[in-house]
Amino acid sequence: MPRASWRGHLRLSLVSCPIYLMPAAVRTRPLRLHQVWQAAPAEEQQRDRPTRGNGQHLPDLPAAASADETEEDRAEPVGPATRITLRPHDPSTGEEVEKHQVVKGYEYERGHYVTFTPEELKSLDLESSKVIDLERFIPRGDLDPVYFNSPYYLYPDGQMAAEAIGVIGSAMAEASVVGLGRLTLSRREHMVMVDPRGTGMVVMTLRAADEVRAPAFTAADGAIDPEMVAIARAIITQRTGKLDPGSFRDRYQEALRGLIDAKIKGLPITPRPVSEPAPVIDLMAALKRSLAQERPAPEAGGAAKKRTKATPDRRQASLLLPVAGGGRGGRKKKEPAPVAAPQRKKA
Repeated sequence: MPRASWRGHLRLSLVSCPIYLMPAAVRTRPLRLHQVWQAAPAEEQQRDRPTRGNGQHLPDLPAAASADETEEDRAEPVGPATRITLRPHDPSTGEEVEKHQVVKGYEYERGHYVTFTPEELKSLDLESSKVIDLERFIPRGDLDPVYFNSPYYLYPDGQMAAEAIGVIGSAMAEASVVGLGRLTLSRREHMVMVDPRGTGMVVMTLRAADEVRAPAFTAADGAIDPEMVAIARAIITQRTGKLDPGSFRDRYQEALRGLIDAKIKGLPITPRPVSEPAPVIDLMAALKRSLAQERPAPEAGGAAKKRTKATPDRRQASLLLPVAGGGRGGRKKKEPAPVAAPQRKKA
């Protein structure tokens, strides 16, 4: 189990209990491409040329060309790659700087810095460095996910703390609210959302207001066609299923791993074709074609049941769309008007 990343107290009014936080997300180690230096073939040839006693290179002598040298598109050998290192240095002299000589500083004018000692930075600690005070509570769905930053698991530190966390968490769950407080991590104070989870809680650090851009969405031109909305809703229904976090993966990293393996084995590299979708000219026709080719989402706990030839096509029910018009409350029940699926053109 990883070490606690923060220890302190959770406080609700006069009730406080010791807690500790553990990162809820595991930072996976992606495949890193390093900066390396590799001598060019011309440089290697220049370096390997024989020299006179004074260090000058001898002129190239004509020689009979071998069969291998006359081949076209012959791959020239390159030198081994060597990883480069970046070290702190004085930009004016190029002299390397020792680590213990590096301090924190702020550039208040061009080329002028004010520096700080560790003790001076320690004096800035706030109460939120040790206490998460639940200042207010809001309905669970009122917080926009764009403010979410990093998640942590909150664990009670001791038996008495477990009882207090259980009481506060149960009360929050019954009220369907989340708590808001403040937490200082790595010299930065964050607003945090505290959400009960069984015998513990989840703490989500939130971005500050000046870190979130205001949306610049434009108003839609004209009214939205309700028939198009109904078709889009039918497509969404066909693709609705249970959440499977196991399907969340980084396909770029997987492709990079395959490229690395192919390079190590000396296999030929074939670029993957990346298709771009064609622009939609007729939105209604595109929606109907999409609905006609949709398949139901797999059922929970296993793959979708295969249809036999005698089983009617269940997609046809999705093609029966309600007739536009009428309010929700006083709408009379009518037989839905069938919308014929567009016939595909024969190639």
